[in-house]
Amino acid sequence: MEAVITALAKAFAQLIDRAVLKVLAKSLLITLAIFAVLGTGMWFVIETMVERWIAPYNNADYTGTITAGVTVVITLLMGWLLFRVVALAVLQFFADEIVRAVEQRHYPDAASTARDLSFREDLSNSLRGIGRAVGFNLLALPVAIILLFTAIGPALVFLIVNAVLLGRELTDMAWLRHRQPDDTGTPVSALQRLALGGVIAGLMLVPFANLLAPILGAAAGTHLTHHASGRLTRNQRGRGDA
Repeated sequence: MEAVITALAKAFAQLIDRAVLKVLAKSLLITLAIFAVLGTGMWFVIETMVERWIAPYNNADYTGTITAGVTVVITLLMGWLLFRVVALAVLQFFADEIVRAVEQRHYPDAASTARDLSFREDLSNSLRGIGRAVGFNLLALPVAIILLFTAIGPALVFLIVNAVLLGRELTDMAWLRHRQPDDTGTPVSALQRLALGGVIAGLMLVPFANLLAPILGAAAGTHLTHHASGRLTRNQRGRGDA
């Protein structure tokens, strides 16, 4: 667990780097633009529904007020529920820039041998990530419903599920740039991925902190990946010497 804490500390310290701030600005603008488009579309849908089903039975014209109120509530709810999925999907397209910034500062030898992912690979990874997020959360939904009577049960179920998903996504961002044909998976342990994912999933529930969480997670995931890769290489070298 010390490796996770160290990775998060190094990632936090690098948030002021120009390259990281540039990615943060781009990913935030695109994420907010997506929610703005969703909110606008929701406005027209709700306005149509209100005019068709409510306005004819209402003497006073409260159509605009009802539409605005319902739209705001639904948009905020969508933002809370879908922010992780959308933000991480957007970040996938700029993951190379985050990983590259961390590697150039802390792992220059690895940076020189890394490969840049193509747009097609970025898109494929992003879509797979969205699919996993939606699929696993849907699978967790029945369990959460069963635990509704516990009050905190559903929140814990979704937190654990998203911790697992985030841990994988955030460490894959660096590993995919360095994986070899014979690699079977990321060298980061399942426990470390869960710990990193849990911290980032928790931060995504906190207003304003959730804006930094994906970037922080991507940088920390890069540190964890290189830490694990270095340990694996040392172990292999030790066995070879023996």
